[in-house]
Amino acid sequence: MTPEHVHCLIIGSGPAGYTAAIYASRANLHPVLYQGGQPGGQLTITTEVDNFPGYPEGVQGPQMMQDLETQARRFGTDVRYGLVTKVEFTENPGPGRPHRVWVDDTHEITADSVIISTGASAKWLGLPSEMRLNGHGVSACAVCDGFFFRNQDVAIVGAGDTAAEEASYLSNLCRKVYMIVRRGEMRASRFMQARIKAKENIEILWHTDTLEILGDNGVTGARLKNTQTGEEHVIDVTGFFVAIGHKPNTDIFKGYVTLDDHGYILTEKGSTRTNVPGVFACGDAQDNIYRQAITAAGTGCMAALDAERYLVTLEMQGEPVSANGVVAGVDLAVGEPVIS
Repeated sequence: MTPEHVHCLIIGSGPAGYTAAIYASRANLHPVLYQGGQPGGQLTITTEVDNFPGYPEGVQGPQMMQDLETQARRFGTDVRYGLVTKVEFTENPGPGRPHRVWVDDTHEITADSVIISTGASAKWLGLPSEMRLNGHGVSACAVCDGFFFRNQDVAIVGAGDTAAEEASYLSNLCRKVYMIVRRGEMRASRFMQARIKAKENIEILWHTDTLEILGDNGVTGARLKNTQTGEEHVIDVTGFFVAIGHKPNTDIFKGYVTLDDHGYILTEKGSTRTNVPGVFACGDAQDNIYRQAITAAGTGCMAALDAERYLVTLEMQGEPVSANGVVAGVDLAVGEPVIS
């Protein structure tokens, strides 16, 4: 079958993908967006979202993603179900040399520009109770959800800098924070460890595994086991946070775009451009620091602006873009974007 050709292809939904779609649609780039394996991204498994501007009373995560999708469709985005399973990015794209993408291993698409917004997935402990109570007291983002546990007792699992930072953040909101560490030492930096140990309301539980998170409709506690003695005990908590890392959903792009040691896509400073001309990355797929809905949306806007500038310049010059983002001496990083 003849491949379908699109001007702007957006891989993945969520705040980054839908924001990119809104801006790309308004620039008449006629974007096609494939939602991926989890339409709407991680926010679809989040309950209350209180920190996204424009929702003064807060909003349910799934509802916010539905609002963003509706807005993207309103401006003409072709939103589709489907999972991109393979890509072949062209190092030197131009007329007759588009990027190639396959959806669900069968449908081939050629694209003049590609925006990657595949996000990152939180790593979980793998407990059935953890999945059952996800969004009902179990969370992988203390910054997102810590507010709901003010003056309550909570637990957090993890031993790295992220876990230490989130434990410190929670200690400013919560009455008591149990930090569950499997070994007898932490991976966090010495500075972060000293910061944690200085907090009077943080108790570190060394050599401890989580066996079960307790509760029916919400978290009421956690059953723990000391890995040295085998002794089990229960802590009474109303919130349980998992901070053992995230995995960016970028495996299919290996060998084409440059990734860091943890799999996050590297973009040029101050832009969303990857090392491949015409391929842009936004949201948590390239952000291992902030990982917030609002920052993802911001980079989605940037990706659409970068893609629009790239396509307009490419059409004006009628020449392929070099690897350093220059067309006939024109730097794509300069010039005013058309989108408003």
